[in-house]
Amino acid sequence: MLEKIKAPSDIKKLNSGEKIQLAEDIRTRLVEVVLKNGGHLASNLGVTELTIGLYSVVDPFEDKVIWDVGHQAYVHKILTGRNQQFDTLRQFGGMSGFPKKNESDADCFETGHSSTSVSAAVGMARARDIQGQTYKVVAVIGDGAFTNGMVYEALNDAGTMKGSVVFILNDNGMSIARNVGGMSKYLGKIRSGKTYVKAKKNIKSGLERIPLIGSPIVRGIQKVKTAFRTLTIPGEWFEELGIKYIGPIDGHSIEAVEKALKQAFYLNCPVVIHAITHKGHGYADAEDNPSRFHGVSPVEASSVKQQGYSAVMAEELCKMAEKDDKITAITAAMPSGTGLEKFGNIFPERFFDVGIAEEHAITMAAGMAAAGLRPYVAIYSTFMQRAYDQLLHDCALQKLPVVITLDRAGISGRDGRTHHGIYDLSFLNSIPDISVCAPCCPEELKQMLRISRENKTGPFVIRYPAKDNSDGIVTITENNIVKYGKGAVVYESEKDKNKKNVLLISLGQITGNCIKAAEALHDMCNVMVFHGRFLKPLDEDGILDCINELKPDVIVTAEDGVKEGGFGVSIAAILQKHKISCGFDIISAPSKPVEHGSIEELYEEAGMDSVGIMKVVLRLL
Repeated sequence: MLEKIKAPSDIKKLNSGEKIQLAEDIRTRLVEVVLKNGGHLASNLGVTELTIGLYSVVDPFEDKVIWDVGHQAYVHKILTGRNQQFDTLRQFGGMSGFPKKNESDADCFETGHSSTSVSAAVGMARARDIQGQTYKVVAVIGDGAFTNGMVYEALNDAGTMKGSVVFILNDNGMSIARNVGGMSKYLGKIRSGKTYVKAKKNIKSGLERIPLIGSPIVRGIQKVKTAFRTLTIPGEWFEELGIKYIGPIDGHSIEAVEKALKQAFYLNCPVVIHAITHKGHGYADAEDNPSRFHGVSPVEASSVKQQGYSAVMAEELCKMAEKDDKITAITAAMPSGTGLEKFGNIFPERFFDVGIAEEHAITMAAGMAAAGLRPYVAIYSTFMQRAYDQLLHDCALQKLPVVITLDRAGISGRDGRTHHGIYDLSFLNSIPDISVCAPCCPEELKQMLRISRENKTGPFVIRYPAKDNSDGIVTITENNIVKYGKGAVVYESEKDKNKKNVLLISLGQITGNCIKAAEALHDMCNVMVFHGRFLKPLDEDGILDCINELKPDVIVTAEDGVKEGGFGVSIAAILQKHKISCGFDIISAPSKPVEHGSIEELYEEAGMDSVGIMKVVLRLL
């Protein structure tokens, strides 16, 4: 069946049996490619029938279909003419793992972060109506995204609309981990509770057995009935907002999805279709362990066992929490990814998973800090962008000692342009009364965590990548332990007065590449590598000491963030301030969006690997 589908319009030609076979073919294709390339498997297995049913009614080339987050858009890609390219999924130069406008006209809106689809759909529907057009607008959003406040802002506004827009609530009870919060419980009641229709029949039969009813009693019963209706009608909460509700329906029934969509478009107003699905559906391993199969690594890489920074952070934080009962840990729906699952198991009363709600996580931490606790918030760097205002307004301006561990900082790999943590150095550098540091090896991370516990001057941020690429670098010695606001010389070649002098100033994980470059360059020049460790406060004295000692002909800075407003720019300001003149350049992540690929491929592409660093030094020399 899959070979017959060249475009979504071909789906409409299939009978129900052929559509069921198509779903099986797609599942086989998903498992084959995702286990080989890595990617989001369980979520896509869960929306296979839903996507087929959707494209039996709408055409994503003529209509607008927005896939919230985009984790579950692989089936969409396969059905929109990209099956032949699907083998290149998440490969360097290949197909993106998320919707991408320049990849296909069927990708009408790029996603990667959660909970944006409802707002975007409302905007597209209003644009359609203002311009007198007739295309359909559909947003497919998971129940996990309903833990994010942006969804409620959008739904609150959508209830005032008169035109058609459809929100398919793909309810599998999970985001990456099990969902948390009041909305999750509410949807659970809808899934499992008795329907309003059955309750209404029972009430009616009871009333019919009463021979005479006075008008006061009738009015009283009507009030009770109204209250009872609010509690028992599935989706009454949506109805109260002014949004029609259809469901719950079986999201694995293509026929049920088609029927619900046709009804929704007939209503010609904002509609929520509540579809119940099972994450990992049709693949036993993923059904049994949907969290593990949410995002899988390539098979050939899965045998490599390496303790990443997330595990190191969690382990050290647990040790600190044993000695300090004021330490709390907060995550935004990522207990496993950030390593804090371990903390939650040991200290459940001090662990808080707030759902996909980074803004709330930061301000809640500010409240804890203001009341005397020591909160640690673990967030992926790319998601921290959402909480900039909370970090500035609620934490920094009040100088509250909230500690934020930024996971997946720098170039993060195959999830691509929406997930690289390359902007944090720049936006953190602009915030007053904040400490920002970046370890180059796991031991530095441990020491930075210990320093953060003693800090009382304001927010304290530690940023690090997922994978330890330090290749066994040891920067910690008895005379070179991490000190607040201080960097350290981590490599120095033997001096030869006949050679020119090169100073490499690094921050964070890229230090390893600087040391490799220095080792390769030492036959040609005298090289010193100074690891800054802190972006804020910047170790100006340490940098000037290196310059006075080495008297460099060339200074090169290296960081795994964008150049604008970052570490290298801060170093350049020091050189200008002290009128230091020499060859100078900044090695950084590209200012343009970075696409997907392995971290090694992307470092090489950006000239951030050891070879790229050497080339810059040799050019300046």
